Amino acid sequence: MSEPAKVLVVGTTADYIDWIRKRHPGRALFLTDPAVRFQATESAPSEEEEVLSDLADYDGAAGSLEAHLARWNLQLDGVAGYDCESLVLAAVLAVKYGLPFPSVVAVANSRDKYLSKKLWTETGLACPTACRVFSPDNAARFFREHGNPCVLKPLTGSGSELVFRCESVPDCITGFQAIAEGLKKRRNSRMYPGQGGDSPGVLAEALVQGDEFSCDFIIENNSIRIIRVTRKILAPGGAFGTARGYLFPARLPEEIDTSALADTICRAALALGIHRAICMLDFIVEQGQIVLLEMTPRPGGDCLPFLLRRCLNLDPLTLLLDFSQQRMGGLDSTPHPDCLPACVGLRLHASRAGVLKRLDPVHLRRDKRVVEIHLIRTAGHRVVMPPEDYESWLLGHILFMPDRSGDPAEQCRELAEKLEVAFE
Repeated sequence: MSEPAKVLVVGTTADYIDWIRKRHPGRALFLTDPAVRFQATESAPSEEEEVLSDLADYDGAAGSLEAHLARWNLQLDGVAGYDCESLVLAAVLAVKYGLPFPSVVAVANSRDKYLSKKLWTETGLACPTACRVFSPDNAARFFREHGNPCVLKPLTGSGSELVFRCESVPDCITGFQAIAEGLKKRRNSRMYPGQGGDSPGVLAEALVQGDEFSCDFIIENNSIRIIRVTRKILAPGGAFGTARGYLFPARLPEEIDTSALADTICRAALALGIHRAICMLDFIVEQGQIVLLEMTPRPGGDCLPFLLRRCLNLDPLTLLLDFSQQRMGGLDSTPHPDCLPACVGLRLHASRAGVLKRLDPVHLRRDKRVVEIHLIRTAGHRVVMPPEDYESWLLGHILFMPDRSGDPAEQCRELAEKLEVAFE
């Protein structure tokens, strides 16, 4: 009897691999970068379950995968990608094995923050005025021509990494220089392919003011199924654009109804060439209008999977496996968001650099609002602050049920201060 076909999970993190293996033993084959496995604290999969290969070398990764499949007599019936930097490779491998996945062109369109906005503008969709700039003078010129403030960011990337709000021409100059220097330090990162040269491509955007939202959705057969809409609670200080928390379910302004949002999402995805995928979209509502920021053909990560598992009894990692293998059906039993109480996923960040001596959540455990605590650091961890590093200062997250009488953003601040953090 032959082995059941596997879903290929391309280039995800060790914690996601551990999550999938525990919930679905033997279902997936993991194609993993050796650096991820070397740094992992989770148990390694068996030799049959995981292929270790340099994921920046597409030909080498494809060859390693082919040899592994032959050695273990395995078949694939799906391809899944959870991380932005691995989506192009996932698309390449999907073509090789004749499996459904967004095309290489569609992934490239979504990964390029300038190109995606150009395509949306041509489709008549609202998004920030944007321009590629190649020097500090270019950035300063954009600022003068389009008013202020503006935002500078790398052409690819995710989250708030190397993103700067500029209130003046000097801010534009120093912001561009900080991005250029940051990209040089990250020249070997798969997140920023080819962007570490002397004249890096940087995106300048007019700043859009308004409440910021994030959503996951399924697009298939020109139809949209919204999985979740969350409102971002932005951190008041530190790295610009950093999400402190996510409030679920989000209440959109009265001017925006679900059908209008679904129509906008569908047009935006199709404009990028995305026809079948589970995607994440960030957008702002400004004066009653949906303004698109970024879209990527993968579900939201960070604390969002924990939030949805808690609130909807829905595992987004499993959902993507099901979708990739065309075994859908798990969404039908999820409750309607309007019937749910509010819940917040609060990200916990260090306030300064240093080596952790102690991380104690005792006061968080005593707070009746807190329903889950997930810490990812222990004593000895070295915290490096942005803009040098945007990962090591994240200490973990909690889920909490906010008091109805209080501002969720203020409750985020209050609860974040309850985590005891001591440095050597």
